[in-house]
Amino acid sequence: MSRRKGYTSRRRRRNSGMSFKRLLGIIIILCGAGWLTYQLTEHAFHEEPEWRKLNKPIFVDGQVMDAEASGSGENLKLPLRVLQEAVDPGIRYEEDKQTIIMASPDQLLKMNVDSSKSSLNNKAYALKTPPSKEGDVVYVPIQPLKEVYGITVREDETTGAVLLLRAGEKVTYAYIAKKSDPKDTIALHKEPSSVSAIYAEAVQGERVRIWKDEGSWYEVQLDNGYTGYVKHGQLSGFKDRRVEDKVFLDTPAQQKWAQKPVNLTWEAVYDRKPDVNQIGRLPGVNVISPTWFSIVNGEGQVESKVDPAYVNWAHRQGIEIWALLSNSFEPELTSKALASYESRMSIISQIIAYTTRYQIDGINIDFESVKTEDGDEVTQFVRELRPYARQHGLILSIDVTPKSNSELWSKFLDRKTLGGLVDYMMVMAYDEHWASSPEAGSVSSLPWAEKTMRRILEEDKVPASKLVLGIPLYTRVWTEAANTDGTTKVSSKAIGMESAQNILQDQKLKPQFLKDIGQNYVEYQAKEGLRRIWLEDEESLNRRVELAESLKLAGIATWTRSLASSDAWNVLKTFQKQN
Repeated sequence: MSRRKGYTSRRRRRNSGMSFKRLLGIIIILCGAGWLTYQLTEHAFHEEPEWRKLNKPIFVDGQVMDAEASGSGENLKLPLRVLQEAVDPGIRYEEDKQTIIMASPDQLLKMNVDSSKSSLNNKAYALKTPPSKEGDVVYVPIQPLKEVYGITVREDETTGAVLLLRAGEKVTYAYIAKKSDPKDTIALHKEPSSVSAIYAEAVQGERVRIWKDEGSWYEVQLDNGYTGYVKHGQLSGFKDRRVEDKVFLDTPAQQKWAQKPVNLTWEAVYDRKPDVNQIGRLPGVNVISPTWFSIVNGEGQVESKVDPAYVNWAHRQGIEIWALLSNSFEPELTSKALASYESRMSIISQIIAYTTRYQIDGINIDFESVKTEDGDEVTQFVRELRPYARQHGLILSIDVTPKSNSELWSKFLDRKTLGGLVDYMMVMAYDEHWASSPEAGSVSSLPWAEKTMRRILEEDKVPASKLVLGIPLYTRVWTEAANTDGTTKVSSKAIGMESAQNILQDQKLKPQFLKDIGQNYVEYQAKEGLRRIWLEDEESLNRRVELAESLKLAGIATWTRSLASSDAWNVLKTFQKQN
């Protein structure tokens, strides 16, 4: 018994010694880990950011851009591609003439590389520092950028950093919080972690811009360009400030139309002038768009068919004239006429002169049959026309087709960008089935018209307050005839509303309402084959008005006045703008 007891006692003493050693080891490990953590937290290594290798780095939203600035002070210049990325993607550079074009709602500025001469709204504008080109980089001086876009910049003499802020941009500022020891600094870490490398040390009371809030960390930037992370508790004195904005007030014309529905009809003018004495009353119509202007050559010459008597008649009726400008629907002509600033400005100058001389109230652009690669030129033309339209109190609108992959007809239109440039976008919700369509069908079935509008609303983000539903006042009489090989030959002829009603009377036809189409339909047998008509009548017009109202659109537009029946206007006048 005593030997066993002694053995047990020795084992206990040995186990006790081992437990003490283990405990001591754990304590040493914990102390070492604590010391290491302390060292990493309080003495994390410093690292220079990559941008310090640059002479004039540019920062936007706290992020360094991929190109440097040039010069300093009043001679500071920024790379064109940075401005296109951060300020306005619409800034244009025309390589062949080394021309730079910048446009805001109120101003159009044209500059040339290495020239101090420029033009602002077609008037001489002297540059203190001209644009330049170094290698393949085009540099734009800060002076016109402030003039047109209202941007602000802050340069740091020590680091060379250029901080770019855009007009209207909101920035949250704060200050490094005070500590018990005024000599203590706050580390700006590379990552939101206390063990991350330190980019800079901020002194107490130093101002920072806050760019991100990530959990318990802020990403901040000092005036000298250094950006890093600090903990929430290390900042105080938060204050939001907004860069002074460039305010573009609505013109009186825009203010007036903001409260009114658009009820427009186009007036197709060909060789003969419409006789205003034969037009009669147009209940509800408050805008007529006559097809008066056409670009007729590559130099930008504009042909006019303006009829002063028509303008006077419309104004006496309380109707505005938004004259239509076409590209003559000629692709090659369009390519040449829109290719340069000079030819585009030729068109704009002539249009403005005509609208001033004849007291025209607006311009409606209708460019069709345009090459896809010329789509940017169309957008640029509208961008350059806009300041002049505003300056002269003109309403600016553009006609667009439904979205499709059709070359010449649809793909060239940048509806999203154009929607931001114009006052109104008329969507020509026709032809679903066109003149040479291989199958007969409606010019514009109601579901198809609705889908057309919704795509532009949802995909292109054009606001409903700018969209106008285009409504056909015509239909097609389709003829289906059997070929000898057993196939069916399809042909069509466009007719107006009254002509369609005359056919119904002559053939003693009773329309059948097609619920899935939203239109009345008739068919009858003729010697040439089966005739089929999807009717535009009071029923279809009423449903189109309801569609425009349900989508809260700005208005309706009808093609064309001369094709309407006398009772069509009484239906169309019921359109009410929905807020």
